Amino acid sequence: MSRADELFIQNCKEILSHGVWDTDLEVRPRWEDGAPAHTVKRFGIVNRYDLREEFPVQTIRRMAFKSAVDELLWIWQKKSNNVHDLNSHIWDAWADGSGCIGKAYGYQLGVKHRYPEGEFDQVDRVLYDLKHNPASRRILTNLYNHHDLHEMALYPCAYSMTFNVSGRTLNAILNQRSQDMLTANGWNVMQYAALVHMLAQVSGLVPGELVHVIADAHIYDRHVPVVEEIIARKPYPAPRLRLDPAVEDFYRFAPASIKLEGYQFHPLDTPIPVAV
Repeated sequence: MSRADELFIQNCKEILSHGVWDTDLEVRPRWEDGAPAHTVKRFGIVNRYDLREEFPVQTIRRMAFKSAVDELLWIWQKKSNNVHDLNSHIWDAWADGSGCIGKAYGYQLGVKHRYPEGEFDQVDRVLYDLKHNPASRRILTNLYNHHDLHEMALYPCAYSMTFNVSGRTLNAILNQRSQDMLTANGWNVMQYAALVHMLAQVSGLVPGELVHVIADAHIYDRHVPVVEEIIARKPYPAPRLRLDPAVEDFYRFAPASIKLEGYQFHPLDTPIPVAV
């Protein structure tokens, strides 16, 4: 059984059995027909994935791994906030007429800051410290810039990564303020697991643990039947991740550099509505 499946099933059962509904509250998200998108949630879920044992990808439904990696590179490598630089349409609902999502995600990672060693953006500072200051306890990124929130189409959900090197092992914590479990949990887990693998490879390290901290883990009301359907399935074993071993520069990674081998999955034909 894939560890990603095991934790997702466990999380969803806990949310559905013991979660708190917000049906008596005014909520911001809306369905396409204008109806309020209510949720059932659990607070403070923490999941651990040991990347030395397996790569965390859900098999109880097909995960669009290439699109997830493309979005990750759009944010972390291109540092873009324009959907025209992205090969999927997942951000279209939050983009303006020019394709811009505001001062969010990639924009925040690309802003340069002054340090004693020189000027770095957040990604380049991480890359520098992993090679030159691996004992540092200050290797992190943060997208939740209060000064710019009013210019963001969507406040960052997965907003912070903290990296920590133990010996030659790279570990990381992904902090998330809010997570739509059906549409985003498997997506974010495999994205940031892939990021740890990429950063480890270009830094001469080996990937270790990814710890995922979710403040508000929720299932939308119209997603409940789909969640109940997929968590009743029997998972397949986790696939293997393969990175192009020739890539030594983070900015040389491309979606084609990162592949899953032996990925078995259950199909999901049911359309999944997205609340905006």
